[in-house]
Parts: sequence; structure tokens; C-alpha cells
Amino acid sequence: MSRPRARDLGLPFPGTPGRWNAITDVPGVRVGFCTLTDPARKMRTGVTAILPREDAGRPVPVWAGHYALNGNGEMTGTHWIDDAGYFIGPVCITNTHGIGAVHHGVTRWMIETYESHFRDGHAWAMPVVAETYDGLLNDINALHVTPDHAIAALRAAKSGPVEEGSSGGGNGMICYEFKGGTGTASRVVEIGGTGWTMGALVQANHGQRPWLRILGRPVGELMPEDRLRDKEAGSIIVVLATDAPLSGLSLRQIAKRAALGIGRGGTPGGNSSGDIFLALSVANPGPMPQEGPVVQVREALNPEHLDPLYLAAVEAVEEAVVNAMVAGEDVPTVKPEGKIVRALDTERLRRIFAG
Repeated sequence: MSRPRARDLGLPFPGTPGRWNAITDVPGVRVGFCTLTDPARKMRTGVTAILPREDAGRPVPVWAGHYALNGNGEMTGTHWIDDAGYFIGPVCITNTHGIGAVHHGVTRWMIETYESHFRDGHAWAMPVVAETYDGLLNDINALHVTPDHAIAALRAAKSGPVEEGSSGGGNGMICYEFKGGTGTASRVVEIGGTGWTMGALVQANHGQRPWLRILGRPVGELMPEDRLRDKEAGSIIVVLATDAPLSGLSLRQIAKRAALGIGRGGTPGGNSSGDIFLALSVANPGPMPQEGPVVQVREALNPEHLDPLYLAAVEAVEEAVVNAMVAGEDVPTVKPEGKIVRALDTERLRRIFAG
């Protein structure tokens, strides 16, 4: 039986969510998972895949911007995003030691999916693959994740509600010393008489218990039991997606707002935390730049009118992190053995906000 989401508990998050309150509320965005759990092999890990648009056959650039609040982590492909303002293909998230295997798998999937693009020219794949560390709940050194697992996650991608908590790459993750993992949320805003959607997906693996605040309430201080450590040793990846037409510079500004979203939860972005954020827009579909005209014409919202999107990004990220935690379940550790990572007590959380 699925656990309730944060709003189901009566938490009064601000803003207007989309139909599924998920990154998949952005038209065309699909999410897939390959979740690997085998206690006998000390395996609790996986791969999360985000497909921004339907572009089988020929790749269509996805306009993007990236920002690293703290760089103790990895997100491949970001050097080109910084220079070009776009990438092609999917975004995948896994564990720290799975980056190479997932990169290999995504590359193979891209070669197959964009067959003529790679067959007829000197094309190259530069996948976006990000990670957080799951070594407390998973034998990360066993290298359980393979290229085939990345391909399985990509083939499973679909629209609609998104499985949260211990799904895909979020399977072995811990957030504020509660079971964490995958979380998502969305917001719908109006700018210039047109409605736009902002969706967030997080792989939440960050924070110390005393820091945790939910909508301003000191939840971490009110639930101090079963702490795991006195130093942060995790990370968070945030992917923000929108259908609003934005320049690469504006998308980088959107990505920066993810820092404010996770900051609302209490984290200062600890030294051992890799806090890396990507913002993408599915607007302005068109040919690869090397196949396009000399003069390119694209729509872009005036940056002077982007404050509603900035707020939407902050609110969606804040709620996505809480959704990741309320979806959690008790899980035994593998390193060190003998401890339990507890699920956030949703009934206690409900009472905190009912009082």
C-alpha cells in the first residue's frame, strides 16, 4: 500500500500544483525507473531516467542551464550545457559508483534511438548522468549498476504519477537521516496571460536531522530519535523542467533557485554534500544547431517577468524533498551493519501540522 504524499497529510504547501504534482506535468516529460533490491547481495540501488521530449529518430536539442551549489558530486555533460545552452537525450540519476555504467548505457540507448543521426554523420553522445552516494544502504563497491539497468530505466519511462521514495536511483538514499530518495512536485503559474508549468524531481540524500525544517516547523528537533551520524555525508540532485520558453541564461537562473528550495528544508549545503542542479525547457523544439539555418529564431520570456517561475521552482523543490521523505520505509544499513534508517513518521508529522 502506497504511503501518503505530503499534501495528503495536511501540510499547507503554497502554490498551485499540476495534475500529478510531478515533473511529468510538464508536457512530454516522462520518468522511468530501474530499482535494484537484493538484501542477500547487500544491494539497494538503481537508476532514474528522465526523458524531456519525444524525439525518436533524430535528436532535438533540450535547452538547459546548470548550477552547482557545492561540487562534491557529479553531473556529466554540464561543461557543454554551460557553453552551448542545450543538451540532447535523457537525464539519468544513479549512485556515485554507477556513473560510468549508466553513461555507457545511455550512450548505447542514444545510438540506437537516434540511429540515422549516429550512422550518417560524425555525431557524438554527451549524456547527462548525475549521482548521489548510497553506501550506507547499498554495497556501492560491488558495482551492482550495469549499462543494461540504465537502458531498462529509459525503456520504462512514462508520463503520469511518479513513484517516490525508494525508486530507481533513490533506492539507497537518506535525507535528514530519514529514508529519502526520489521526490517530485510541480507548480502552475501565469505570466503575460499564459499558463506555464514548472516541475521538479529530486534525488534527496542530504542533511542532518537537527537542520530539518518543514514549512518553518522544526521537525528535526521534534523527531530526534534514531540518528545515524553527526556529519553530513550525502548529496542532492535537482532536475527542474518547464514548458516556458527560456534562454540558456534564464535556465541557469532557474537552476540557481533550486538552492533556495532545498535551503527551505534547513540544509546549508554541507561540505560533503554535492548539491547540483539542472533546469531544462521543452519549448522551442527544432533541429540540431549544426543542421539549422545561419540565423536562428527562438522565443524566450523576458527575464524581467520570470519571478513567478523562480518562485515556482523554489516551491516545487521544497515540496519534492518532503515527498521523498514521506514515501520512505524503514531500511537496515549495510555499512555499518546493525542500524536502521527510519522512515519519517507521517502520523507524527500530521499531528505537528494539525496542532
